[in-house]
Amino acid sequence: MLAIDFDVDLRELQGQEGVDTLCDFLRTIGSELGKPVLMTPEGGSQEHPVLGFDPVVSKVVLLGDPAPY
Repeated sequence: MLAIDFDVDLRELQGQEGVDTLCDFLRTIGSELGKPVLMTPEGGSQEHPVLGFDPVVSKVVLLGDPAPY
């Protein structure tokens, strides 16, 4: 299994443009590899991704329910 780990500081995304950049990044990696790309919270497990690229539909999708406030 191939794993690439990196950290994203969500506070640095700077609005919708930053979110779009992150989604483009996930989409590019997933498209090139032809595999799902999963984003998990820091310290979270691989079994509970919250966001990811789905190669079947070729787009980034919300995978988990947001935490209750």
